[in-house]
Amino acid sequence: MRRLLAPFSAGFVTVLVGFTSSAAIVFQAAAAAGASPAQLSSWMWALGIGMGVTCIGLSLRYRAPVVTAWSTPGAAMLVTALAGVPMAEAVGAFMFCALLILLAGLTRGFERVMDRIPPGIAAAMLAGVLVRFGMEVFVAMGQRFGLVFAMFLAYLAARRLVPRYAIVLVLALGSALAAGQGLLHFDALRLEFAAPVFTAPAFELQTMLGVGIPLFIVTMGSQNVPGTAVLRAAGYGSVPISPVIGWTGAVNLLLAPFGCFALNLAAITAAICMGREAHEDPAKRYLASVFAGVFYLLVGVFGATVGALFAAFPRELVLAIAGLALFGTIAGGLATAMKDEAQREPALITFLVTASGLSLGGIGSAFWGVVAGSLALLVLRWRMPQQH
Repeated sequence: MRRLLAPFSAGFVTVLVGFTSSAAIVFQAAAAAGASPAQLSSWMWALGIGMGVTCIGLSLRYRAPVVTAWSTPGAAMLVTALAGVPMAEAVGAFMFCALLILLAGLTRGFERVMDRIPPGIAAAMLAGVLVRFGMEVFVAMGQRFGLVFAMFLAYLAARRLVPRYAIVLVLALGSALAAGQGLLHFDALRLEFAAPVFTAPAFELQTMLGVGIPLFIVTMGSQNVPGTAVLRAAGYGSVPISPVIGWTGAVNLLLAPFGCFALNLAAITAAICMGREAHEDPAKRYLASVFAGVFYLLVGVFGATVGALFAAFPRELVLAIAGLALFGTIAGGLATAMKDEAQREPALITFLVTASGLSLGGIGSAFWGVVAGSLALLVLRWRMPQQH
């Protein structure tokens, strides 16, 4: 039992950090799609079951710490992209995205697909999608200064001293302060099992282009790429990436009608299961990701309780947690977007178009950001044929 304590603890921390840092964004995405309380509960059920099954199954299959997660940047994109979109069309876009992920794995064309989108353009789109969440921290600070400013200071201190647990500590502090101010409302909180709610998909071309394709690009570019890099950097390069990606797409496709919008390889939380804290023996660290999968299954089973728990928190606290959790992702996206001088201006155009919220023909700004940036890159790199 003592040998299992370290992987058990690492698995718990993995889920705790992953859930507390981004669940608020998933709830906002579901709300943007007009989800009812029952549908919100179903989203958490589907996501929890999907992550649990893939974490456990893939880790046992390859005897490596394969950690999956929902697409946090994808959820952030959906907050704006799903505004006014019927739930049936949203589910159709989720299934379309999952099918693209499955095909990317089956055809072993993951790298080839992503190579068609310059990294600077993809990173700029990601930053443009997420920048609003970062700004919401300071909007919320203007509404409840004492609460959010204290959380902001705690975030900076935790990032300096214990970066791995920064969001968990900030959430704990924010919750304590909110409780002291009488802002927490647990009246409706009760232990309740989640129930899956099936939504028949509707496949609308505009929605698939405006939601499904950007969701696929964000999930593959900002989640699966770093997830793959973390896995290889930790010494697990023998894990075949294409089958892993294919299985996440297959499970995603099956659970999409219940609210599973996108599954992918985890990066930040995966690192918790790959370090010495998870197990002294690298060959046994897959046990940590198996335990993480078990905890994700529990999150899915009690999805209704989780939804009610987060509904009890004040809006400003939720916005602050969501924004602070995305600071690192926004910074990384901007750094990647601006790194290559040849792509810098096209990346800036991508970022500005995406952040503007532009919508043309019913297609959201994330798609048009990629189009505008790619067009700028093509024009700026195009050379006139030399005459002899």
